[in-house]
Amino acid sequence: MKVRLIAVGTRMPEWVQQGIAEYEKRIRRELGFSIAEVALERRSKSRTIDQNVQAEGEALLRHVHRDDFVIALEVKGKTLDTATLARRLDEMKLEAKNLSFLVGGPDGLSAQCQARADECWSLSALTFPHPLVRILLVEQLYRAACVLKGHPYHRE
Repeated sequence: MKVRLIAVGTRMPEWVQQGIAEYEKRIRRELGFSIAEVALERRSKSRTIDQNVQAEGEALLRHVHRDDFVIALEVKGKTLDTATLARRLDEMKLEAKNLSFLVGGPDGLSAQCQARADECWSLSALTFPHPLVRILLVEQLYRAACVLKGHPYHRE
């Protein structure tokens, strides 16, 4: 199984890069983790927000493989606890499915991305800035992997 985070935005602050790098090195081997970034569309008076989100969505979907199981991260998506996330990852491993997580930019994910998604998940009912979502996701993937291995990182 390979897990990919496909996200809008290419110039993350150093604290985001450091946070992701820390967890990425912990899960790279276990989950085959990688990140693909697409450029944030330029905001201008000549283009609407919807046009920008549409273009970003098309760019995100170019990174999705035909057989990937796609999970869109959305505020209104389904919330999971850590144990459920660990079980879902284990199921995907057993099914030999590759996972692609889609993270939109500041204006969200396009309708095409939501339509392509097999599931929509939410990390919280709160709204987070999209750079922080990256760190939260990779930490939760690491935590779930620890649960599956019986590692003491996660405590109930």
